[in-house]
Amino acid sequence: MGDRKDGQLIRELDPMHFITPLLYPNRCDNEAYISLKVDLEAINGYVDRLNASDPDFRYTMFHIIVAAIIKVITLRPKMNRFIANKNFYQRNEVSASFVVKKQFNDQAEEGLAFIHGRPDSTLFTIRDDLKKQITTVKKEGAVDASSDAMDMFNKMPRFLSKFIVWVITRLDRHGWVPQSLIDTDPYYSSVVLSNLGSIKLKSGYHHLTNWGTCSLFCIVGEKKIAPVFSPDGSCVMRESLDLGLTVDERLADGYYYAKSIRLLSYLLQHPEELEKPMSEEVDYE
Repeated sequence: MGDRKDGQLIRELDPMHFITPLLYPNRCDNEAYISLKVDLEAINGYVDRLNASDPDFRYTMFHIIVAAIIKVITLRPKMNRFIANKNFYQRNEVSASFVVKKQFNDQAEEGLAFIHGRPDSTLFTIRDDLKKQITTVKKEGAVDASSDAMDMFNKMPRFLSKFIVWVITRLDRHGWVPQSLIDTDPYYSSVVLSNLGSIKLKSGYHHLTNWGTCSLFCIVGEKKIAPVFSPDGSCVMRESLDLGLTVDERLADGYYYAKSIRLLSYLLQHPEELEKPMSEEVDYE
């Protein structure tokens, strides 16, 4: 009793984590923002080596970042929890979603892509999934399931669409929404990513939502040349970017989040670790 389609109820919690969602029930009221600067030297060299052998669908730093975040969530299970109706749940799978701009112009539509990580997933399988999703979404006339559903509500009389959405939000609170919605709505994923660097914007804060179950949002900023300091105080100019991570602070304590960020940073500096299965532990301390 108490489990949902997309998560298992966590029945044993310490007193602080038990009481927190009772006092602070809304996800958007409990956001914490974390910024991470990424030196791209290791990623750029690694991606160049991969693309030398497979130039058709080139690896990019976005593939590396998606794979690294999926591995962090896999190895750090509290990063894959969510709170709904004042209860803690452990999500049944690791997933990531993102928006795909079909063309870079003002009139072009956007599509939604959704990938599922598995314990045996690697950078290579995740890159293949990304290729399939992006290619499908960008096809002329292609409409993803979430966009199609939203368009259906848009065509209804306004009073009817408002009422139906109100009903769905009540179902969402109790975990009674259809499985088809859970499988395709980006806000039911483990993490939503937004590659703002692809449209020449810097990283920054992005809010979470009370709708759905997603408790982690990642903004990927534009590449830039920035100083990188060594332990001895010396400085060199290298290509880098900033990641902006918004998390639900109720899910874990600061120490747990700090270790998770250190793992993410390590994976981005050692991308070859992503060739191993997502469930394989990493010595990063």
